[in-house]
Amino acid sequence: MPMKKWMLLLCGLAAGLFSFTQKTDKALEESLVKMTEGFKGQVGFYVKNLKTGRVAGYNADSIFPTASIVKVPILIGIMDKLEKGELNYHDKLEYRDSLFYAGEDILGSFKDGEKIELSKVMMLMCTTSDNTASLWLQLLAGTGTQINRLMEEQRLPNTRVNSRTPGREENRKQYGWGQTTPTEMASLFERMVNRQLLNAHASERMLKILSRNYWDEEGLSPIPAGVFVASKNGAVDASRSEVMYVNGKKTPYLFAIFTKNNADRSWERNNEAWVMTRKMSDFLWTYFNGD
Repeated sequence: MPMKKWMLLLCGLAAGLFSFTQKTDKALEESLVKMTEGFKGQVGFYVKNLKTGRVAGYNADSIFPTASIVKVPILIGIMDKLEKGELNYHDKLEYRDSLFYAGEDILGSFKDGEKIELSKVMMLMCTTSDNTASLWLQLLAGTGTQINRLMEEQRLPNTRVNSRTPGREENRKQYGWGQTTPTEMASLFERMVNRQLLNAHASERMLKILSRNYWDEEGLSPIPAGVFVASKNGAVDASRSEVMYVNGKKTPYLFAIFTKNNADRSWERNNEAWVMTRKMSDFLWTYFNGD
């Protein structure tokens, strides 16, 4: 067996052993699973109490589309370049019309030749989920190929960029721009919290960037103002997902919820997946930090 396949196998076994050795909060898990009953689609979630280390999960190691949550691996790719000195946080970049991606993006409204700092492009990607900014940063990070190498180094065999990445065409047909599992995406946030993702400086900067999420009406909505939260969400017609680190004063925790093959593809507030996400997030906040 080629060395690369052996490494991926060992990483998968290590991830499975890690999941097996974690203690499960059975009462919490049962309560959350009940909230998924009747959902017309497929759902997976992973929750971790960062005070006790206890977890709750359902389909937590199943692969789901990332939609815009793929921007977390892209952010890591850019931070890797920054830490190596190959890019500078305040570099002045020149926008070109060839970068335009159709949609309602802020960056896509720029005129050809306009200048913008790299730091602001990163902000647009993570805060407003600007797709033009994200694809530009994916290119600057060394393309999906280099970002996927970083995910391999992090021992995350299922977290990958698919779009515009040679060899990932079939995965893109199935999962879209990117793919991950609830456990793996939550683990990236945990490594940031522990100052272990790339290094302490990079971890802290990424947490700060991910704390400025404009899209705060779903999983973030039940969490009181004043509580530090780093998060990213992703949504396409048949998939609505969200991942967050909540630094509750009593109990900090991680929450990742992913859905796919959703029957309800509406974009109203009462979308079935969004209703479920808000309900679960509200329950978790009360469970961990309620009076």
